[in-house]
Amino acid sequence: MPAEWEPHRATWLVWPHNRADWDVKTSAVEWCFCEIVRHLTCDERVGIICQNAAVARRAELRLARCDVDLSAVDRLVVATNRSWIRDTGPIFVSRPTVGDRDEIAATDWRFTGWARYPACGRDDSLPRRLSRHLGVRRFAPTVRIAGRRHRMVLEGGSIDVNGEGLLLTTEACLLGHVQKRNPGAARHDLEDSLRNHLGVRRVLWLGEGIAGDDTHGHVDDVARFVAPDTVVAAREPDTADVNHAPLADNLVRLRRMRDLRGRPLRVVELPMPRPVRFDGIRLPASYLNFYIGNGSVLVPTFNDPADRVALDRLAALFPDRKVIGIHAGDLILGLGAIHCVTQQEPTSERCAVAAADGRPAPGQGGRG
Repeated sequence: MPAEWEPHRATWLVWPHNRADWDVKTSAVEWCFCEIVRHLTCDERVGIICQNAAVARRAELRLARCDVDLSAVDRLVVATNRSWIRDTGPIFVSRPTVGDRDEIAATDWRFTGWARYPACGRDDSLPRRLSRHLGVRRFAPTVRIAGRRHRMVLEGGSIDVNGEGLLLTTEACLLGHVQKRNPGAARHDLEDSLRNHLGVRRVLWLGEGIAGDDTHGHVDDVARFVAPDTVVAAREPDTADVNHAPLADNLVRLRRMRDLRGRPLRVVELPMPRPVRFDGIRLPASYLNFYIGNGSVLVPTFNDPADRVALDRLAALFPDRKVIGIHAGDLILGLGAIHCVTQQEPTSERCAVAAADGRPAPGQGGRG
């Protein structure tokens, strides 16, 4: 599985259509999607999956009003349950082949609605539909449980990779006693499946996620790789905040972790915004839910004084990309942010020269 900062052919999104996600803010969220697409199309293609022809037309009209280059947008009509393609879409992998291109394939993990929401059958079929559209091979990963193989449940937001053999995840999500994703699966069996199907060599386990996250602790709200040897991680200094203890524990764990050569990881702290609530419910607002595009890093912001701190620290880590804040006050009502609604499709072309820190050199990547 390539790291997110490696060159993309395209980024995929599912246009908002289910009011159960954003309720009164569904229309506002569409304009947030327009901003995401507008910035991404400066450097790569964007694929938009639409529920039906009417949704496709509405998306096109809104994008046009926001001055999006529609020639850089592909539209695909596929019925889905919801718009969280990070968790429901295929996780793409690549391998070298003879010549100047890599083979791209799709891994199709079972999706069970985060072990919470039963209406998920259309989302579970999305990897099959999208891989068929793209003409790439598809693999359905399994895990050994009590001596038998079962299709493994996994969401893309529960893992993060550095492209050089390391994978970050949380015990709360993959092993927690409240989750029902892969009941009976042992830690080593889950690790074997992740190694076999994503090409990683070591799984790094954090503890818990953040308050308000209905996924049982996805890692993309608490810690992310930004280079092969560097992780950004959330920190909450307020000891009275429910996030303080779990995030402090994650930081302790990260500072003890080593890469495949035995070297410590570089850990950069990002602040948390002040608690964001709507209708009395705490929402999982986090700057860690950013998305790394070919030429930009799109960061959720929350009209908070910590916004500028998070943007400045990420800008220092991505000197060759534009670090752009996108207001996510409406988007977060659906209990997810920018990373949750995007899924990268890596390019098969070996056109990017890696910089010393592992990111593509300036000007490399572009549209596939």
